[in-house]
Amino acid sequence: MKKIILLIFLLPLFSAVAQEQEVLKKLDAKADFYGDLARQIWSNPELGYLETKSSALLQKTLTEAGFKVTAGAAGIPTAFVAEYGSGKPVIGIMAEFDALPGVSQEAVPFRKPVVEGGAGHACGHHLFGAASVAAGISIMDWMKANKIKGTVRVYGTPAEEGGGGKVYIARAGLISDVDAMIHWHPSSQNAAGATSSLANISTKFRFYGEASHAAAAPERGKSSLDAVEAMNFMVNLMREHVPMETRMHYVITKGGEAPNVVPAFAESYHYVRHPDALVVKQIFERMVKAAEGAALGTQTRMEYEVINGVYNLLPNETLARIMHKNLEKIGGITYTPEERKFAEDIIKTYPAGVKATPDDATKIAPFIVSEEGGGGSTDVGDISWLVPTVGLGTATWVPGTSAHTWQAVAAGGMSIGQKGMMVAAKTMTLTAMDIFNNPSVTGTALEELNKRRGEGFTYEALVGNRQAPLDYRK
Repeated sequence: MKKIILLIFLLPLFSAVAQEQEVLKKLDAKADFYGDLARQIWSNPELGYLETKSSALLQKTLTEAGFKVTAGAAGIPTAFVAEYGSGKPVIGIMAEFDALPGVSQEAVPFRKPVVEGGAGHACGHHLFGAASVAAGISIMDWMKANKIKGTVRVYGTPAEEGGGGKVYIARAGLISDVDAMIHWHPSSQNAAGATSSLANISTKFRFYGEASHAAAAPERGKSSLDAVEAMNFMVNLMREHVPMETRMHYVITKGGEAPNVVPAFAESYHYVRHPDALVVKQIFERMVKAAEGAALGTQTRMEYEVINGVYNLLPNETLARIMHKNLEKIGGITYTPEERKFAEDIIKTYPAGVKATPDDATKIAPFIVSEEGGGGSTDVGDISWLVPTVGLGTATWVPGTSAHTWQAVAAGGMSIGQKGMMVAAKTMTLTAMDIFNNPSVTGTALEELNKRRGEGFTYEALVGNRQAPLDYRK
């Protein structure tokens, strides 16, 4: 009798393990298919809001698999929502696919642009989109085979690199019924902790003056470039008087046409970041004052346009522990002899002091919980303040690689990137399965979200009421 009771108790466990093994087996069988999907996007890098071919390819793949796909989400041509199932829980998976300007690179361990000055996937979003699609399809197939109730959605989110695509998806209410949101990001290590990021406001400051001959009649000119330089000087002085966690950086995007013509128009593009979105807003207001002062002092006119604004990531320990457990189950990346040689050659190109070995790709980082923002910024932050959100990073790049480098593009275009991508797809799939099998966990995750964001929280996008800047990369 005890054996029968024990068998009855263990049957669901045996069934769950068998289902996991079957799901992972199918993902392994389609690894080359999804690798080719990522490679097609890598080979045709498209900048933010211009990812027409990349978005269409992912939409086509989801449609053919059985998802209902709605294009043009939130009024953004390259955004989409793909859905399967009905009812609760609703689990979302985010997919990115935009590239970066100026980092074109072949899949070789030395600097060799495909197109000099061209775009490249230096943040691995080609892998991001393909792995998220792989996870979505895998979850859908599992739900069909096992008659699982609920809804899985894949959100195609363009222009993460400074365009804030997710902000407009959030603002449009397209995630209002989601119970848990899953994402990932290419990295040089495997990690699934509950960590944060930096809030960010990015802005283009435009100054308008009067042109004149710089030698024959300089007194008639009012230099917009002088205004840009005056503003930048004051902003740089601010660095002494802002919280130490602040990051401020800029480029001059327009400084005039010729040295002998007083510039009538000049523009600088500024970022301000901090772990707290409220602090970012305060520092940004000071930056605007500096721009106004520069315009007053140079007798020019100033306008500014907020291009993007994102919240800091709000960690969710409840969901992150589930994801970390699954990442440990999947394990890290083991290189072939050819991949190890590639990795060793890449490591030789790092600056002195960067310590890394190919074996680091096999490791899983310890689980941590931290609200101290670090590194960069992401529009996932806005999502995380509205929906319990969980993410991971996997070693799609050679250990020690920095994002936004040619080394990241190179590894992302060959088998090392594909291996890391499939670790992410498997981990996201198992995490979604755990949530579907135990939907009550979403209630606990929501309680944690409410506690972290505090009483009376009301979401206000840092971009205000502006529409998505569809031309910011043109």
